[in-house]
Amino acid sequence: MNHLDSLLDIIDQGESRYGERFAFGMRGDDGSTENWTYRELNRRSRIIAWRLRALGLQPGDRLLVWTTSSPAVPALFFGAMRAGVVLVPLDLRMSSGAIERIAARADARHLILGEGRDAPDPADACLEHFPTSFVERLAAEPDASFPSGWEAQVKGWRRPGPQDLAEIIFTSGTTGDPKGVMLSHANLIGTLEVAHSVLPEQEHRCVSLLPLSHILEQATLVFYTMTVGAHVLYVRSHNPRVIFEAIRDHRTTTLVVVPQVIDLFWAAIEREVARQGKTAMFSRMRPIARRLPYPVRRRLFSQVHAQLGGSLNLIICAAAFLPPALQQAWEDLGVVVMQGYGATECGVASATSRRDHGLGTVGRTIPPVQVKLADDGEILVAGSTVFGGYWRAPGPSAAAITADGWYRTGDIGRHDAAGHLVLMGRKKDIIVLPNGLNVYPEDVENALRIAGIRDSVVVEPLPGRIEAVVLAPGLPVLPKPGEPADATRAPEISDPATVRAAIEAAVRTANRTLAVHQRVVAWRLWPDADFPRTHTFKVQRDRVRAWAVVDEPLPVREDASSRARN
Repeated sequence: MNHLDSLLDIIDQGESRYGERFAFGMRGDDGSTENWTYRELNRRSRIIAWRLRALGLQPGDRLLVWTTSSPAVPALFFGAMRAGVVLVPLDLRMSSGAIERIAARADARHLILGEGRDAPDPADACLEHFPTSFVERLAAEPDASFPSGWEAQVKGWRRPGPQDLAEIIFTSGTTGDPKGVMLSHANLIGTLEVAHSVLPEQEHRCVSLLPLSHILEQATLVFYTMTVGAHVLYVRSHNPRVIFEAIRDHRTTTLVVVPQVIDLFWAAIEREVARQGKTAMFSRMRPIARRLPYPVRRRLFSQVHAQLGGSLNLIICAAAFLPPALQQAWEDLGVVVMQGYGATECGVASATSRRDHGLGTVGRTIPPVQVKLADDGEILVAGSTVFGGYWRAPGPSAAAITADGWYRTGDIGRHDAAGHLVLMGRKKDIIVLPNGLNVYPEDVENALRIAGIRDSVVVEPLPGRIEAVVLAPGLPVLPKPGEPADATRAPEISDPATVRAAIEAAVRTANRTLAVHQRVVAWRLWPDADFPRTHTFKVQRDRVRAWAVVDEPLPVREDASSRARN
């Protein structure tokens, strides 16, 4: 990667190197695709920059961006940087109350919206009278309002420096005051350097599955991909079938996801295998494939890979706990699963690599990032990727960063014998039993996942009592006729007794692998298709705990063999 003084160098160098190569595309509902080249993307960024200044925005002003993904959104990001405007990306999954609070806290000057059926309604967040523009119109061809020589003027504007503020990403706001993570160009360039150190050199064709408000999506499928000449495709539909078709037709090589996404993909693969009556053969082949080179594994499961375009060889997973069993499942098919760990506040703290991607770890720290463990096991991070504090929040900023510059992640970890970082859970989620022993919920949840439970949340509704809230087996039911294409409902359970028996058997199996103080004594079935999640896809454990206090659990009965062993 060439030297970068600011993120603007990415788009300028991208045009110089890759010119007419496709950078970003958009797949419509009818399967048609519109592609923007690297040269076109840069030109559109200059058009957007001019229009932002024409709106009266000045360097340092905050710009709310509330839109679905399209090629115009990366162009908007770089156009805002050209104009010196600070981005404040908003996630479509945020509550309307959170959006309203963020707009006020950021002291924003303007709102950018997307268009189409998924476009948000500003009135929902009491922003109907807020100055607003639409991203596609900002990126449209110059009109009569553009003077001659406008493009030369844009190129002559002051470019941002490494310490200039690039964006403010709000990581909370569901309740109370939101916190805005201030990220400079240097912070994001540091994260990009880490990505170059760890990601393999190969042709990357990607289908975007995460929102562009997510720092993982920005760092990998905007900033990184543009430095290696990759082609990223956006998909308008949320329908799983349409997404699978896009992955296949794009001949996707690389996916950047959170664990929830590849879990749903894997369940779909298993369901298709079952439909074809090949479950037993599929299960027998996986342990055999595990001992073979990855290219041979892909040939062994060529029928599965054909449905994914035949080229998928790399999955990059982050932002939440990745169950080792799920990673192993994809690697049995010959797809390397690399896992990264970090936060919006500190970028990538550690990552696995193509050569070193063992189960259950998040890899090693990549210089110049530094990681150490506090006396209580909390993971601390330092280096150029660490943010400059929370926007206009000196108290939370001081609490998050030590006097000597280490960011307190709030995560608990340890290093294994080979020096890999192993995550043990959130500091605030650790269950301390009355006898002083600690229970890390993710350890128990992983044991349940290996035993066959798709997803669970371990809670302590009463002191010393470990219980599990579990999702019903299988995938959410597909929409009924007349329902939106992306609607999901809880699975329709035709035989509750069979489901209860299967869950109880899985809990007993998991308990046999756990220490006595970790064992689940009762379980509850979550009533919806999925747990409540934040806009960054993390389970809202507090809401699950609150529900678990009032819902009646089902006890776990030990079988005779367990009693004999204990």
